[in-house]
Amino acid sequence: QVQLVESGGGLVQPGGSLRLSCAASGLTFSNYNMSWYRQAPGKEREFVAQITGTGGSTKYADSVKGRFTISRDNAKNTVSLQMNSLTPEDTAVFYCHALRLFPPTSIPLWGRGTQVTVSS
Repeated sequence: QVQLVESGGGLVQPGGSLRLSCAASGLTFSNYNMSWYRQAPGKEREFVAQITGTGGSTKYADSVKGRFTISRDNAKNTVSLQMNSLTPEDTAVFYCHALRLFPPTSIPLWGRGTQVTVSS
């Protein structure tokens, strides 16, 4: 059974850091581009960061560039998001997203999300 499970969310003060992880199972992990999305209360889900299957390329939303870093470990089937200099505007549910490249598909996989709350 294909599954994405996020962890690492929580409550952090402004300026603090958190590291999110997503564990994937039931798939050939290196065949998937992995991304993080987030959804703040009352807002649409938005793209945060992406890393290619080999980990050789990343891209970020402008709002997180220089603060967040996405990485992956294909040996452990995990993708992580290191979040630094957090602000209350980063408060959201963060979702792990996987899109298979080989063979290609337009249907992504989603995790259930992990809550990140930035507040003093």
